[in-house]
Amino acid sequence: MTDVYERLAKHLDNLPAGFPATDSGVELRILKQLFTPEEAEAATALTLFPEPADGVAKKLGKNECDVEPLLFSMSRKGLIGRSGKEQYHYMAANFIMGIWEYHVNSLDERLIRDVNEYIPQIWEKSWAKQKTQQKRVIPVSKSIPVEMNIMPYEKAETIIKKQSKIVVVPCICRKEHAMAGHGCGKPLEVCLMLGANAVFYEENNIGRSITQEEALEILNKAGEAGLVLQPSNSQKPFVICMCCGCCCFVLKNLNKMDAPAKIACTNYYVTVGKNDCTGCGDCEDICQMGAITVGDGSAGVNLDRCIGCGLCVTRCEFHAIRLVEKEESKKYTIPGNAVEQYMKIARERGL
Repeated sequence: MTDVYERLAKHLDNLPAGFPATDSGVELRILKQLFTPEEAEAATALTLFPEPADGVAKKLGKNECDVEPLLFSMSRKGLIGRSGKEQYHYMAANFIMGIWEYHVNSLDERLIRDVNEYIPQIWEKSWAKQKTQQKRVIPVSKSIPVEMNIMPYEKAETIIKKQSKIVVVPCICRKEHAMAGHGCGKPLEVCLMLGANAVFYEENNIGRSITQEEALEILNKAGEAGLVLQPSNSQKPFVICMCCGCCCFVLKNLNKMDAPAKIACTNYYVTVGKNDCTGCGDCEDICQMGAITVGDGSAGVNLDRCIGCGLCVTRCEFHAIRLVEKEESKKYTIPGNAVEQYMKIARERGL
């Protein structure tokens, strides 16, 4: 009989975000740290579509009175998702942008070590091969020219102002790096959970509820700290992450690629006006992708590396750098919502 953790690993790999097998078996070590055998068995019965406990119990061949408290406990531990109020519905959670992030307040050195060993393999085996990523890059608002007619879902302030519920959570990437002795000192409490996702985080005591005004202030501080804005990859995002190139696993792995711009989901890039550039190097220092180099008295942009975050624009005192929108034929079509996003990823992975 197949080990329950092997079955759970295969089940998670059949979810859009993937959970590929490795030669070292590190993915199984991670699951054994997080799930008991009973929890692992229950998790294999869940999909990304919410269903009540009685439906899950039927799949498991067990009584609802036994399964309901187990599922609720698992959702509180951040092993699966939960929705509803009077009657809870339960759903599977992707490992990344799901289970891993739910554990931001319960990290330990062993889990951090294993996940850091595993993420580069997820990147290589799955994410680097996909057109549709779980996150996209949007430009910081100060970099957007007044005349540019940017879509509302491409501007963080507009996204925030549409939310009725916002919860701020510590950045798990910077937190786990700090715990491992490699912290960068950039703002920690900056990840914004939105809508139903925010409700789940608050009910699980993972973050704290904030107002739109507080969220906008966090956004300003993130810009000042040189953080890249990465919402989840749909027109109705459920999270906005604010990321640094030294800790964020997405940016770190993107940076290792020869052409990050071909993988990052972004519709922008920057250009430099040679006549205005003084070659001061501020733009080069803040670029997370090494897309800008200064030589012969002016800056140059490697468009294969530019992901259109706009941070360099905000640092240029001489207005020499300009954010540009990609031509229509090269634009990335942003999924309408999370369901569409994950369906696109699943199709691309052949699921």
